[in-house]
Amino acid sequence: MSLIPVTILTGFLGSGKTTLLKRVLEEAHGQKIAVIENEFGEENIDSDILVTESKEQIIQMSNGCICCTIREDLRATLQLLGAKKRKGLLDFDRVVIETTGLADPGPVAQTFFMDDEIAETYLLDSILTLVDAKHAPQQLNDRQEARRQVGFADQIFISKTDLVAKDETDALLHRLKHMNPRAPQKAVHFGDVSLKEVFDLRGFNLNAKLDIDPDFLKEEAEEHAHHHHAHEDGEHCDHPSHAQEGHGHHHHHDDDVKSFVFRADRAFDAAKLEDFLGAVVNIYGPRMLRYKGVLNMKGSDRKVIFQGVHQLMGSDLGPVWGKSEQRNSKMVFIGIDLPKEIFLQGLEQCLV
Repeated sequence: MSLIPVTILTGFLGSGKTTLLKRVLEEAHGQKIAVIENEFGEENIDSDILVTESKEQIIQMSNGCICCTIREDLRATLQLLGAKKRKGLLDFDRVVIETTGLADPGPVAQTFFMDDEIAETYLLDSILTLVDAKHAPQQLNDRQEARRQVGFADQIFISKTDLVAKDETDALLHRLKHMNPRAPQKAVHFGDVSLKEVFDLRGFNLNAKLDIDPDFLKEEAEEHAHHHHAHEDGEHCDHPSHAQEGHGHHHHHDDDVKSFVFRADRAFDAAKLEDFLGAVVNIYGPRMLRYKGVLNMKGSDRKVIFQGVHQLMGSDLGPVWGKSEQRNSKMVFIGIDLPKEIFLQGLEQCLV
């Protein structure tokens, strides 16, 4: 049996997760989707219910999708669904997990790496984060959960852009880009999203290409040259949701979730890099939300692709470097108040 792909849908309260989910379930795509909702779901996904197993909270819908509510542990729910599928009691092609608006997606993602039975049944495809354009600036200022959800995202959908002015949307896009440059962003209307933007994104696939917006890199370099990260110490901030109008595009300086990129043309020494990454993950792992890279290793003619979530890190051999291809390394780190200089200097010392 091939691995069952899983999508984690996250986003702060009221960002439109249920709207998007309804749209996905109603579309005539011919796929049978198992939806796992946690118990804080504001409304039932579909009143058109065929079978209810009250004890296990599994609901079968008329379109062949199934829905279950987590009453205990995500792992137990996934194991139960997998066992029922193997026995032919349930039929589904993929799983969508809708988290509560206050959830940190990290532990949900880790479930797929820490448990052998889960890892042998499921493949974590991606984390989708919905951001409400009208309320996000305030939520991102005041709530770390909202900032974490952005930091974990493989794809960001921005809802309710029709309720705010274009310059407000642009400022939000800019801020999100600084928090997480590897997640593509898209403004969406009421769940009107094509399924190819929701499923099979391969955000957690080690061989998926490392997407970092080139303009982000250029802009980051310019900001370093000109602005010296003014007011990063927060001296202008009397309150977490202070008025931000005067800050132009500097909103990201107030966020504890930030990203930075390391690039190098020289090859890495594998042993030194392993020691260094092991040490930083040991110390800063809980604050490291997502990190990913394509590496040029001494003595290897193939790219090495690595990524991690919190303390869990993995690497894989990628394709062979092309004959005319420039061999270099590029890594992105997204985390909460990570000491950027320590990381950059440490990585520099791991080069040959």
